[in-house]
Amino acid sequence: MRMQAVFNGTVIAESDQTVVVEGNHYFPIESAHTEYFEPSGTHTVCPWKGIASYYTVNVDGQSSSDAVWYYPKPSDAAVEITNRVAFWRGVEIRPADEAQQ
Repeated sequence: MRMQAVFNGTVIAESDQTVVVEGNHYFPIESAHTEYFEPSGTHTVCPWKGIASYYTVNVDGQSSSDAVWYYPKPSDAAVEITNRVAFWRGVEIRPADEAQQ
């Protein structure tokens, strides 16, 4: 199923090849519109995925701090999320066909 990540009415990622881990869709980084991402200094640790890094999303003057996360070097147990990003904090994840309704 083709999925979209939408923030402030703008599609910031879209792919039919997301990987779902713990209920979160991880989008291939090449499917993301990274021009809306600003690097963040935030890092968190997941016991089984590794160290996460974050981006702040900024679309048309509206932003959401640390709304995008990724694992630069995921653990062997989480290798399937290599080069992928996930979203939260105001970013809506929806099937792409909902956009046509």
